[in-house]
Amino acid sequence: MSGLRDELAGYSKDLGIDLFGVADLTTARDFILRQGGEHVASFPRAISMGTRLLDAVIDELYRHEEPSAIYGYSGHYESVNANLDRASMLIAKRIQDAGFKAYPQVASQYVNMRRLEGAISHKLVANLAGLGWIGRNCLLITPSCGPRLRLVTVLTDAPLEAGRPIPNGCGDCRKCVDVCPVNASTGTTFDPSEPRDVRLRAHLCREYTQRREQRLGVGLCALCVYVCPHGLKKE
Repeated sequence: MSGLRDELAGYSKDLGIDLFGVADLTTARDFILRQGGEHVASFPRAISMGTRLLDAVIDELYRHEEPSAIYGYSGHYESVNANLDRASMLIAKRIQDAGFKAYPQVASQYVNMRRLEGAISHKLVANLAGLGWIGRNCLLITPSCGPRLRLVTVLTDAPLEAGRPIPNGCGDCRKCVDVCPVNASTGTTFDPSEPRDVRLRAHLCREYTQRREQRLGVGLCALCVYVCPHGLKKE
């Protein structure tokens, strides 16, 4: 199925996608089943797509309490998500036209607000596809742009050739842990056998963003995205 994979990868670039990969989901089926249910877990493959966020927007997030910086990030965040959703729908249609099932998952939607979880973890899929590793901040860290990207997933039964996870590149760095205003990150290195709670106190993150939304009108934070060395421009 290399022909279909290459066709989809090329088409994704035409749609404004920067990163494209295929994940074998069978090794993570139990985790996916617990989070998203039987239907989501029934798909053996998934396409992961990512769009890099603009550095000029992310570089302003150090002005964490200034509405102009946060609203700028919020607008960019929403527009990138919208394009990812459009791309996932069009990629899914191409897969269906080729005779296979395809089930796109929107870029940003919680089905469990308490745990800040969607029907499937886009970061898990991207990790399995070999696009990056899971950092101490529980974000996907890519070699090309660090965590400065948004992701979307298309579940499928098409037997596409899958990538493989790449080594964790965080080393001893704890900048994302230290910058968190509410200590939501524990600093624990990612281990696929452990639940996310070992690395992230999601309730602290949720409560903080809710307070920010009441005070600033926008709850987004993203200091951990801003501070990651892997996302900084290479001189």
